[in-house]
Amino acid sequence: MQTIQQITFMLLSATAIWLFRRNMTRIRKNIQLGKEEDYSDQPGRRWKNLLLLAFGQKKMFRNPLVAVLHLFIYAGFIIINLEVLEIILDGILGTHRLFAIPMGIFYSWLINAFEFLALAVLIACVVFLSRRNILKLRRFISHDLDGWPRSDANYILVTEIILMSLFLTLNASDTLLQERNFGHYALHPTGNFMVSQWLHPLLRGLSNHRLEILERSCWWLHIAGIFAFLNYLPYSKHLHILLAFPNAYYARLWPEGRMRNMKSVQQEVLYAMHPELAPAEAATPAKFGAKDVADLSWRNLLDAYACTECGRCTAACPANITGKKLSPRKIMMDTRDRAEEVGRNIRVNGTFRDDGKPLLKNYISVEELRACTSCNACVEECPVSISPLEIILELRRSLVMEDSDAPPEWNTMFSNVENNFAPWKFSPDERDAWQHS
Repeated sequence: MQTIQQITFMLLSATAIWLFRRNMTRIRKNIQLGKEEDYSDQPGRRWKNLLLLAFGQKKMFRNPLVAVLHLFIYAGFIIINLEVLEIILDGILGTHRLFAIPMGIFYSWLINAFEFLALAVLIACVVFLSRRNILKLRRFISHDLDGWPRSDANYILVTEIILMSLFLTLNASDTLLQERNFGHYALHPTGNFMVSQWLHPLLRGLSNHRLEILERSCWWLHIAGIFAFLNYLPYSKHLHILLAFPNAYYARLWPEGRMRNMKSVQQEVLYAMHPELAPAEAATPAKFGAKDVADLSWRNLLDAYACTECGRCTAACPANITGKKLSPRKIMMDTRDRAEEVGRNIRVNGTFRDDGKPLLKNYISVEELRACTSCNACVEECPVSISPLEIILELRRSLVMEDSDAPPEWNTMFSNVENNFAPWKFSPDERDAWQHS
């Protein structure tokens, strides 16, 4: 019987790991659809960002209460899952609490710490569920979350509650069986744990056999739930649990107010002002801006997959606050959805087959792009340094420079810049008189 359980566990583990690797490979290929960019500079600052933004969650602490609750869930995910190592080894080797004897009293301290974190995660998840479904904060009831995105957040929170409950019930039934000197449980005495012991009164009425069934059921459901959660991540906004780390490391280090100009356009301006510098045959840029995800950088697509859909960017967006259609969160969600669709197109056809549904206009509308004030509020607010603005500017650049699609007032400004080297309709020869006009 024990051998059958070990084989079953190894098959379950191998299947879960294979599926996770396949899904992450798919996402990596989708991110690599973007254009190449170099983010290898200043490694010191990048490691600092990784520590402060991803591990330290620096930006989250602008709202201390929410930050602490989120930290509990984050720490619970990272630290409690260290216990999974023991579960995996127990499953493979057919042992029970493998680390209990070699670690001695430290083992009990460690499991007690895990239990306190599990309780904190439970409380935090209940609070976050209430914020989403009872208090209904504005950024959680926005229409850009309608359908799957809203359900996704609730599924994850409920799953975390179930996993933590299974962990505590597992420990409670295990220690109760130890008290009764039942079977192999008596061989690894750990003593009661400080949180799960409060469940003992609910379980004392069970016979030894039923208590063992409960303990084994919680053990199997807990590890199976973790494997299921692992393979749910690639389809969920909670992929940010993993991608927040590379996203923080590859954060943009230039000032947030700085816009990225096209070198080819800068050269054209230079040649217009200094014709003597122009080569005999200057190369014409193949494309201005971005129409689809392949025209964006891999860093933009990593942003899209790392998005937590928390809505802080949209809540801070002045265009959205004043009722305009723009939602920076939706920009990131649309970009990710389009990357998924393009990746699926390539997998089915072997190469990308034009489907007539580019990111520009089919996913993100002209109205949304024009509503953006380029104020950087969305970038400043994002906990993991995502930049919706960069995608907006690339799409808007294509709209204006490729499609000649700009409002009349913009065209007037462009004409003035071209002819007068300034947004205003004044002769550059009379620049010293502008202040008197």
